[in-house]
Amino acid sequence: MNRLHQLFDLRGRVAIITGGSRGLGFQVARGLGEFGATLALCSRKQAELDEAVATLRKEGVEAAAFPCDLSDPNALPRLTEQVMARFGRIDILVNNAGTTWGAPAEDYPLDGWDKVIQLSLTGAFLLSQAVARQAFIPRGGGVILNIASIEGLVGHHHRRGGTVAYNAAKGGVIAMTRALAAEWGPRRIRVNALAPGFFPSKLTAVTVAEHGAELIDQTPLGKLGGESDLMGAALLLVSDAAGHITGQVLAIDGGATII
Repeated sequence: MNRLHQLFDLRGRVAIITGGSRGLGFQVARGLGEFGATLALCSRKQAELDEAVATLRKEGVEAAAFPCDLSDPNALPRLTEQVMARFGRIDILVNNAGTTWGAPAEDYPLDGWDKVIQLSLTGAFLLSQAVARQAFIPRGGGVILNIASIEGLVGHHHRRGGTVAYNAAKGGVIAMTRALAAEWGPRRIRVNALAPGFFPSKLTAVTVAEHGAELIDQTPLGKLGGESDLMGAALLLVSDAAGHITGQVLAIDGGATII
């Protein structure tokens, strides 16, 4: 194996991936697993986790399911303890779990706001905190990859349904990424974020169904995100190839945010 291949090699490393049983989380899981990472997949639904783990194992990836309500603050230290007990270490945390709620800003319900912020922002912070305390700081380093969104970089288009809490949460994830990278850099903890554009998924199904043609027209590459478009960027940022990259946000959006 030459030096460049070694920089991307994740063999011997354990990665927690929240929301890893489907959608973008599962895409990231596949990419990291292909390069040797052992995967701890976390989400609420046991059946979806079992299906994802079975698929990964057929592909030769070591993976295990950890059902967890990531919106429950008390569950996150327990999740970290369970992964440490199972694998003995945690090297990578991918904060991917999130949700959305559509409503005009002037009518946005407080329970919708709280649900989105709690899972998409607060949960990501509390799990980062738990993993840092129990794994990264004691062993002298680690990597966090936050999955943000271009919705945290730009305003939501007025022709599409309002998602103010989602925009706020993803903007918070981006700010949190920079803050944690600055604070934890001296502890050799790197923190970066990906900001995907529109990918077909359960979360974006309604928007893509109603505005897909418009979204594609507004994207210089002329397409929505595909089933492998997040893999390479995720692999880069969690691997040693990005050893001098921290506090950065990379948009994976086909160029949508440049025009």
